[in-house]
Amino acid sequence: MTVLKTSLRNFLAHKGRMALSAIAVLLSVAFVCGTLVFTDTMNTTFDKLFQVTSSDVTVSAKGASDTGETTSDTGKPPVLPAAVVGKIERTPGVKSAEGTVFSTSVTVVDGDKEKLSPTSGAPTIVGNWNANDARTMKITTGAAPQGAGQIMVDADTAKKHHLKLGDDIGVITAVGTHHARVSGIATFTVTNPGAAIFYLDTKTAQQALVGTTGVFTNVNVTADQGVTDARLKRDVSAALGTGYKVQTAKEVADANQQDVKSFLDVMRYAMLGFAGIAFLVGIFLIINTFSMLVAQRTREIGLMRAIGSSRRQVNRSVLIEALLLGVVGSVLGVGAGVGIAVGLMKLMGQIGMHLSTDDLTVAWTTPVAGVVLGVVVTVLAAYLPARRAGKISPMAALRDAGAPADARAGVIRAVIGLVLTGAGAAGLAAAAASDHATTGSAWLGLGIVLTLIGFVVIGPLLASGVVRVLGAIVLRVFGPVGRMAERNALRNPRRTGATGAALMIGLALVACLSVVGSSMVASATDQLDKTVGADFIVQSDNGSVITPQAVDALKSTPGLERVTEYKILPVTMTTPDGKVSKNESLNAADPSYAEDLRTKTVQGDLADAYGADSMSVFAGFAKDHGIKLGSKVGVAFKDGRTAELTVRAITSDEVVVDKGAMYVSIATAKKYVPADKMPLDLLFFATAKEGQQDAAYKALKASLHDYPQYTVRDQTDYKQALKDQIGQLLNLIYGLLALAIIVAVLGVVNTLALSVVERTREIGLMRAIGLSRRQLRRMIRLESVVIALFGALLGLGLGMGWGATAQKLLALQGLKVLDIPWPTIITVFIASAFVGLFAALIPAFRAGRMNVLSAIATE
Repeated sequence: MTVLKTSLRNFLAHKGRMALSAIAVLLSVAFVCGTLVFTDTMNTTFDKLFQVTSSDVTVSAKGASDTGETTSDTGKPPVLPAAVVGKIERTPGVKSAEGTVFSTSVTVVDGDKEKLSPTSGAPTIVGNWNANDARTMKITTGAAPQGAGQIMVDADTAKKHHLKLGDDIGVITAVGTHHARVSGIATFTVTNPGAAIFYLDTKTAQQALVGTTGVFTNVNVTADQGVTDARLKRDVSAALGTGYKVQTAKEVADANQQDVKSFLDVMRYAMLGFAGIAFLVGIFLIINTFSMLVAQRTREIGLMRAIGSSRRQVNRSVLIEALLLGVVGSVLGVGAGVGIAVGLMKLMGQIGMHLSTDDLTVAWTTPVAGVVLGVVVTVLAAYLPARRAGKISPMAALRDAGAPADARAGVIRAVIGLVLTGAGAAGLAAAAASDHATTGSAWLGLGIVLTLIGFVVIGPLLASGVVRVLGAIVLRVFGPVGRMAERNALRNPRRTGATGAALMIGLALVACLSVVGSSMVASATDQLDKTVGADFIVQSDNGSVITPQAVDALKSTPGLERVTEYKILPVTMTTPDGKVSKNESLNAADPSYAEDLRTKTVQGDLADAYGADSMSVFAGFAKDHGIKLGSKVGVAFKDGRTAELTVRAITSDEVVVDKGAMYVSIATAKKYVPADKMPLDLLFFATAKEGQQDAAYKALKASLHDYPQYTVRDQTDYKQALKDQIGQLLNLIYGLLALAIIVAVLGVVNTLALSVVERTREIGLMRAIGLSRRQLRRMIRLESVVIALFGALLGLGLGMGWGATAQKLLALQGLKVLDIPWPTIITVFIASAFVGLFAALIPAFRAGRMNVLSAIATE
């Protein structure tokens, strides 16, 4: 009981200092709990949606995907004849059957040809208005579509794009463009996860999406009372025979949920990973806090030992303080986590994915996991300072506050740190020298972990040297105040090392990812410059195929020297070794593609692969199947005949564009695939006549003005799109890493605040002999700046080493250019100085307000 009272007294006596450490625990726990609540809520939302929208049994064509996505090679959904509906209706146990038709390979535009697709990545769906949809949507304005000239839109899309009754809508599909006017607006009665949904009447939907009437993509079947879904599926399957896909409501929901689950799992683990980084940074803050508190209470602990307290009691007292800190921070963190989850839901709503707080899901495991994790991490972080407190002898009460440094422990720590750093450097060297990405990745991971731990352990030794160098460059210009700031930072290298290490972790990851991202962009740009010979690339950003009407418009564009079509054909291959390779694909293109994409070959000439009954394979495939120039490969085209093609070229694996592609000419493909089964073009390459690039660029855009689903890019545009795509990903990661950096800044604040308290008497004496308040505050700010720059220097240096090693592995995939983004690195380093200034504001202000006489009298 005495130990508990002592712990409570000390905890409350230092509540201001404990608050900063508690914030670190709170933020880390909040991020973990917020992630779990947010992803659980999304799971609940989609579960409810799929359960409500699935009919008892769904019948679709055999080639349809489990989630109903449209096939990409034709741009049209797989269909079944309308006669199937009548056959199902006559099946025992069936209450009703309704045919539906829908497609996701669509682009919908308004009257100004602006796209109405979601920006969240959710699909755009066009289908017929049916009874199943009426279960989840209610017409709130206007009426359901009747006739070819009418279309209905969901309320969320209407609100986002300011659509109203009578507005013109264009539905662009592989069949062509269908125009209609808004006849009604329907509101979801369940949570809308962000999809944009448009409804036509049945006949119009069939014609616009498939190009013919009398077909459906699905049949929704409702069971009679007392008939189970499993029995209904069995009876319907028996009535229809083979050639159809029959699924129960649960099977459809599970298939949809599996797709969502994959996305949510990636999101969950990524966010938890960043929360773990924040926890790691928070550990340094907690260790620093308790180390300094123990050092400041050396005399107090010595007196406790002198009057009979045992080592165990002293140790337990510090651990109880840590336990209290962990409990308070974790409980508050759980509450903050729910708030973060709600904030994330609101943020998702801003980008189009609407999540209702009615579905907010807080599983009992979430607060338990948050509290346990926060408490365990806090207590473990406080263990070393607590153990050190237990070793304080009763004689320490007779000395000034502050335990003497353990020189032997410092030497051992330095040796361990050097060994770990050396082992990590060896791991990175092994990764850089590896010939296989899998092996190299394992070495890279080991090297990153060991060098990180090594730098943390060796931090005090590095602080002694690096701070002196930084002091000479940054602080000496400030005269005596700068020199005092340098000495303060060097006074306790262990503390400076731990504080800098917290900032080092976040900045190391920032630097590593910056190098990797910049190298990827530079490598891809270099590859484009070397390999792409065409001036323009035309494609859909969502992967949709190019319609024949757009192809005609493109080919008729003036100022073009050549236009190259490019298709993907699914095939099954029988190789010379007798193996059958299913789910392969051939890239079919015009012979001019050999000029548009100068792909490196290891054997043969790529132009020969576009001859009659010829093809190319990539080096890895050739090696695996014993293929050489002149080898014969059996190719069974989907929806076509089987051909025997001769290998005329073997392409290199060391490419970025079209890596792993196998080529054949469109003329050869047409010989074996019927015209009505031939896939549509996936993209086009175009080359302008000499000196007419600018005019051809404008002409192409004008030709495709009526086809806004396609984008025309020259090589500059393509490089910028690639840079933007990688930049968006990096910005997202930097945003998540900001949490770790915030915790690190709290660590600097905490260190300075406790350091000021520790030096109260010293500050009073300096003020007494003439140091002004302004000089005192400047001294503390400069100390903070040099600690922040120390952490930044270590982090950026370490991160660039990691990034350079990672680029060596990317080089195995063809990304061979190492690019150090010096503007980013320099900006981060300079920003670290401002972080130090910011962190010192409160400690410097408090130091400047100290009463001189009271400070001198402090023991």
